[in-house]
Amino acid sequence: MVEAVAVQGTAGGSSAGRGGAARRRRAALGALVAASALLYAAYSLLRLRAFRAGSYDLVIFDQAVRSYSRFGLPVAIVKGVHNDFGPGFSILGDHFSPILALLAPLYRIHDGPATLLVAQAVLLALAILPIWRYAERRLGARAAYCTAAAYALSWPIAEALAFDFHEVAFVPLLSALMIERYDAGRRGQAAAAAFALLLVKEDMGLLLAGFGLYLLTRPAGRGHRPPRSLRGLLPPGDRRAGLAYVAAGLAATWFCSRVVIAAFGGDNDYYWAYGALGPDLPGAAAHALTHPWDVVLVLGDPPQKLLTMALVLLPLLLLPLASPLTLAAVPLLAERMLASRFSNWWEPHYHYNAFIVAVLVLAAADGAARLRGRVGFARPRFARVRFARGRRLAGAPMAGILAATVACVPFFAYRHLADPALWRHNERAGAASAAVARIPDGALVEAANGVGPALTSRARVLLWDDTSHGAPWVVAQVERLEFPFASPAEQRRRVEELKAEGYREVFRRNGYVVLYRNVPDPW
Repeated sequence: MVEAVAVQGTAGGSSAGRGGAARRRRAALGALVAASALLYAAYSLLRLRAFRAGSYDLVIFDQAVRSYSRFGLPVAIVKGVHNDFGPGFSILGDHFSPILALLAPLYRIHDGPATLLVAQAVLLALAILPIWRYAERRLGARAAYCTAAAYALSWPIAEALAFDFHEVAFVPLLSALMIERYDAGRRGQAAAAAFALLLVKEDMGLLLAGFGLYLLTRPAGRGHRPPRSLRGLLPPGDRRAGLAYVAAGLAATWFCSRVVIAAFGGDNDYYWAYGALGPDLPGAAAHALTHPWDVVLVLGDPPQKLLTMALVLLPLLLLPLASPLTLAAVPLLAERMLASRFSNWWEPHYHYNAFIVAVLVLAAADGAARLRGRVGFARPRFARVRFARGRRLAGAPMAGILAATVACVPFFAYRHLADPALWRHNERAGAASAAVARIPDGALVEAANGVGPALTSRARVLLWDDTSHGAPWVVAQVERLEFPFASPAEQRRRVEELKAEGYREVFRRNGYVVLYRNVPDPW
């Protein structure tokens, strides 16, 4: 059942006045979306220009989408070679993300990683629209602007941008659409958004399952009839729909993780990270049921997990805890926090928290409405003025959330915007540009993680690591730590090993070293 109805104007207001207010709201909302997209794109492109992006993972996605644009499978040679899957490896064997094919036509406009960064900026900003609509129905327009702005400036979005590009770019928009459209009574549109989520990543079925759990908590009826215009939008079928979402989500997660990824050459056990609970899914599930205290212990080991969960909720003033909608985010959060490998999963950095941020922001809006007792159908026309005043008061918590979000900005990725080196072409970036310029177009090159994105649009990029891959060209960095090495000392040792293998040094400046060996191209 629809839980709230937007107040369009005070009783007796003219249609012209309501139309003018609607136009102002659309203009303000459009400005917020445009400003957010501009901020996201500018930050990402500045990082790219300053050589702060990385081959892992930007070049992986660039190579994959370029392959899509040429009507092939999403092959990423940098991923396949470094992880021993082979040069023809399709990233569908790593993560099931066919939705990336939607970005392929953009490569006909501009072929390069900057295209992905701009597309991600727009996709993340567009999530503002369904977030605003959902919050406006519950709390009014002013609170909805605060809610949308809090999402736009949230630290999970900032950290996702600081880790270049990932498939998560699609998730805030699609998850917010799924929730908002279902809330508006548009079940078909919600189901379409849910289906699109399943094409983003193999574990997005967990998000659908969590949404189904939320629907199971919704009452079948409220004991009174809704306004005529809303009757029938959400009949007492929420529990049936909830069961369908849970079943479809779990089935899709199993099928994509255990069948589809293997069909594309992936390793089903590559991302198994739950050894503290069991060697496989059945064993871990049985252990969790028979030893629930062990599950609690894993959630707090290491304590960084608790810190990340606190950082997710505290800027939202704990309001998601007042809403059952938070159940939608729980399976995805548990997937990461129950892991005992891949420490990146439970860090506040990287892109993983952006998968759930839109859901939690919506849950905060719903929680604020519930705490204020404002969830329900619209009051009769003669009471709408008083109801509108109540909604303005109910929106105060969202202003608090926005203030808390702004207070967090200096402690996360956006703090780098105050770094002059991000804006100015410094000596290090100049040396990197000169090193990159030594690589011929079309060459196969083993490139240090930080310079791969500058080469990928005109060369075939491999990751420079501790294994020789037979490339004629190598671009190394020996003064700054580069993934996947453990220290600059190891990087310097690797350069000496390459020289012993017959490479000769043709460039060196500010830690960047270009090596060349006249050998046939292996691929």
